[in-house]
Amino acid sequence: MENDKKKAPKFSLTWVYIIIAVVLGYLMINSEGSGTMLGGTSRIVTYGEFKTYVEKGYARNIVASKDKGSLQMFVEAEHIRDVFKQTTVEKGKLPFVETQYPSDDRLDAFLDEQRTAGNFNGEITYRKDSNLFGNFLWSFGPLFFLVAIWFIIMRRMSGGTGGGGPMGIFNVGKSRAQLVEKDHVGKVTFADVAGQAGAKQEVQEIVEFLKNPKKYTDLGGKIPKGALLVGPPGTGKTLLAKAVAGEADVPFFSMSGSDFVEMFVGVGASRVRDLFRQAKEKSPCIIFIDEIDAVGRARSRGAAMGGNDERESTLNQLLTEMDGFGTNSGVIILAATNRADVLDKALLRAGRFDRQIHVDLPDLNERKEIFQVHLRPLKIDKSLDIDFLSRQTPGFSGADIANVCNEAALIAARNNKPTVGKEDFLAAVDRIIGGLEKKTKVMTAEEKRTIALHEAGHATISWFLQYANPLVKVTIVPRGRALGAAWYLPEERQITTREQMLDEMCATLGGRAAEELFTGHISSGAMNDLERVTKQAYGMIAYMGMGENLQNLCYYNTEEYSFQRPYSEATAQLIDQDVKQMIAQQYERAKELLTTHSEGHARLADLLFEREVIFAEDVEQIFGPRPWTSRTEEILNANPQPTPTSSNPEP
Repeated sequence: MENDKKKAPKFSLTWVYIIIAVVLGYLMINSEGSGTMLGGTSRIVTYGEFKTYVEKGYARNIVASKDKGSLQMFVEAEHIRDVFKQTTVEKGKLPFVETQYPSDDRLDAFLDEQRTAGNFNGEITYRKDSNLFGNFLWSFGPLFFLVAIWFIIMRRMSGGTGGGGPMGIFNVGKSRAQLVEKDHVGKVTFADVAGQAGAKQEVQEIVEFLKNPKKYTDLGGKIPKGALLVGPPGTGKTLLAKAVAGEADVPFFSMSGSDFVEMFVGVGASRVRDLFRQAKEKSPCIIFIDEIDAVGRARSRGAAMGGNDERESTLNQLLTEMDGFGTNSGVIILAATNRADVLDKALLRAGRFDRQIHVDLPDLNERKEIFQVHLRPLKIDKSLDIDFLSRQTPGFSGADIANVCNEAALIAARNNKPTVGKEDFLAAVDRIIGGLEKKTKVMTAEEKRTIALHEAGHATISWFLQYANPLVKVTIVPRGRALGAAWYLPEERQITTREQMLDEMCATLGGRAAEELFTGHISSGAMNDLERVTKQAYGMIAYMGMGENLQNLCYYNTEEYSFQRPYSEATAQLIDQDVKQMIAQQYERAKELLTTHSEGHARLADLLFEREVIFAEDVEQIFGPRPWTSRTEEILNANPQPTPTSSNPEP
């Protein structure tokens, strides 16, 4: 029975248009044909020829149309050959000639004369043709045309369905939220959300509110109105909200913040009202608004640039529904954004979004849990170490880890492997972070030598600095836009000291310093390094108060539409001086280290030129054990994400 319903043809307005066109064409043909007497073939003649035929006695009878001013003279059978030069068999039994006559009076006078002369003994009939269809089209056709054009335009603007559909013009103010009922088969639970232990602990309380609200209200407490999930993209904010609804086993309304905003005035506010009306009917339930910054951006910002009144009216309605005179008991609002700094303050106050839940990037243990979830559908090698995968992906979000697993499976399938192994995951990480390897890129020996010296400079400096990121791999194989890259294991720190930042800055400048010392010239390959170092130096001085002349001062401005710097021109000059001094000191420091270890740097560059890829073990054979080896085993056993210190000749 269900298959028959699926095979049944769907209703389409196209068939309606075709039927209307056929009916109109039929009526038009009939209306035009109704003005012609049934008979044989016709011939158009002049009024003079018509008078000649009547005078000769050829006329049998005459039918005149007053509306058209024309007449039809039917010819006697014996005179058909004289008029049409053809026989009766060829022209039919009732052929006629057609012509225009001047007026009824003159026609009557002429026919009376011919009757008196005995030339015409037939009858003349006057009729009044009435083309109802033509008159109707002339009267109402333009109106129907405009209505049809308006209907088509509004139908396209309202989602492409008919006016009565869920996206039709008459429902443009209705909520577009997708409703997931509590008995939904594929619901998400906390078991499907790996990591984020802190965030799950906070939202667990919301689940308890929905499951057993009486436990809290008996003590005089109020159920929170809403919770805001804040965090970088890909950390699982939407998945966490779905898990809350699945655990609480309540209806779940899901929509994006951009769904409220429409070109029609008042539509956004109407959709907000309709959303909360539906939610009250399904109470207790959860409303989830993804990317709420699309509608919740702070009001009255950028007035000189043209404000969006429709968006602000939608936000005002949302604020009213969340904490107005009306009661929304049992309706909890979850929202997600990665731009909490631009949200309106009224939206974040207590009584609306009572709590902000930070969904941060996963740490080492959480990444291991996420890998275990995404490795379930894969046919992995039994020797694969998940701890190794979690160590090599610092700073990866849940979405990034899912992408790594998928890319590794594609690489294994491309190489016709039965399972996905360690090498496939390493290649996937390199592919995602560094870009596609370009083995066919043509380079001269001199360019390749310069790149080898550049990357060897990074490796040498990072090996002898205490706080520099530990080196894992160096390559001069072009990947993406980079002609070379060094792979590091960034330490996951909660705070970073000035000494740590300066060591990282010195290691980043090692490539440019090596070019100047050992080739006698500098190239465009250090552009990416210089960009990172410059931004880091300005951040340390202007934001973190780590400058020589500007200590303990922060000029960071959180205002989104601020066109004035929060410091004077004299202060800007001091910032520039401190930046130049800091970068120059670290550059000289890098040159001193390279000069001290010039022999080992040369051997490392030769080895890199020959092999194109070297690892930490190769560097250790040249320089010996790293002086700072508190985490040597973990560093040497990991193969982490690359921090691009690339040779990029493109300006």
